[in-house]
Amino acid sequence: MRLIVGLGNPWLEYRNTRHNVWFMFLDFLASSYWFEEFKDSKFKWIISEWTHAWEKIILLKPMTYMNLSWESIISLTNFYKIGIEDLIVVFDDVSMDFAKIRYRNEWRDGWHNGIKSIIMNFGTEQFARIKIWVWNNPKFELSDWVLSKFNKEEIEELEKNIFPKTLGLLETKFIS
Repeated sequence: MRLIVGLGNPWLEYRNTRHNVWFMFLDFLASSYWFEEFKDSKFKWIISEWTHAWEKIILLKPMTYMNLSWESIISLTNFYKIGIEDLIVVFDDVSMDFAKIRYRNEWRDGWHNGIKSIIMNFGTEQFARIKIWVWNNPKFELSDWVLSKFNKEEIEELEKNIFPKTLGLLETKFIS
């Protein structure tokens, strides 16, 4: 079993914001393959599943604030008995230009509260991650910037170039 977690904030006011870029990506991923519709649960998550080459792949959107993402991840990994080696977390980063993507099996948390919460509660930095840079506009406070919405051109760039590129990266590193 494989688990792909997109970090974000679940409420409608955060739809299409920079902090929710990975909820957007999970929707793109689900529609690119034969994933079922995302479904609610009583465990603070919504998930979508697909079986590929006899292996179940689960997409997880935590239904908590970003800094409590670990609650959903731990409850799901415990429920399905998924090891940390089968987890990949996708998240946003503001430290470089828009739309750069990076994959690593280990990273420090940097500024990201969702990643900090996962590291603290799993007790390790050693889990796969993909991050996309959403840039930081110095005219805004950081929290205001990451909660701002993408403009039309940025969404087009994500859908036409960045999400397909990320999908290719996932296929080579995680979905084999």
